[in-house]
Amino acid sequence: MECIFCDFVNTKKPVLKVWEDNHFLVFLDSKPINPGHLLLIPKSHFSDIYDIPEPLYGNLFQTVKKIAIPLKEAMSAGRIGLAVEGFGVSHVHIHLVPVNKGNELNPERAKKVSDSELKQMREMLKKHFEDIK
Repeated sequence: MECIFCDFVNTKKPVLKVWEDNHFLVFLDSKPINPGHLLLIPKSHFSDIYDIPEPLYGNLFQTVKKIAIPLKEAMSAGRIGLAVEGFGVSHVHIHLVPVNKGNELNPERAKKVSDSELKQMREMLKKHFEDIK
């Protein structure tokens, strides 16, 4: 089974990583809805979020909260919108998107940005994620 997210976890392909621990990896979406759009994935492969066993399932959402707080701060966002659908890549992933008004969490707003813009965003965000354990 080919999975680009598993390739990111196993360092077979490059990814703009912002944070990781033993169980999860957080990286920038290459086609962000808004600047700072992150993806959070479990390092273990699951196709459907409801296949994740406890306590990893609960830890996933605790990690969402840990990530959302510094992301909101870094981007001066009103909220951090969440989306879980998994049709683009069949590996569980949660979109964390800085939003400031209704209807911003629309995937049709996603657009490709330059590698240099993504790298600048990663460097800015990483500073806010340094103290997360």
